[in-house]
Amino acid sequence: MKLAGLGYGFLVPVFFVTSGIQFNLGALFENAGTVLRVPMFLAALLLVRGLPALLYRAAGLSWPDVAAGALLQATSLPVIVAAATIGLKLDVIRPENASALVAAGLLSVVFFPLIALPLLHRSRQHPAADGRTQRGTGHPRSAAHP
Repeated sequence: MKLAGLGYGFLVPVFFVTSGIQFNLGALFENAGTVLRVPMFLAALLLVRGLPALLYRAAGLSWPDVAAGALLQATSLPVIVAAATIGLKLDVIRPENASALVAAGLLSVVFFPLIALPLLHRSRQHPAADGRTQRGTGHPRSAAHP
């Protein structure tokens, strides 16, 4: 228990702080091609991590709920920072790609929830807006039973 507390309370934050300090902003803006990779990586995050949210539709969630789930699932920074740091140390990723990946991860964490939360709020205000009912009960879904 004490080792877990030490790991999550001290070592993990130190890793991410040092990784943030080592972020190569210069490599990101070195050329236009690197900057253009950021939206491409954002789209890839949304596709790879968000697309499985379509399965929520089969569980009875509305389209706004599915879209919000996709956006929230697509947020990713810790794994990207760790993978980019390891890739740089092993010389298997170029610094400009690592910078673009980390920038995309950072943007996903900042902007995807800002887009998703209003979708969830709207869905909770109008639970039966899409005409679906909750699992064959004949009653519209309520906010208490997503």
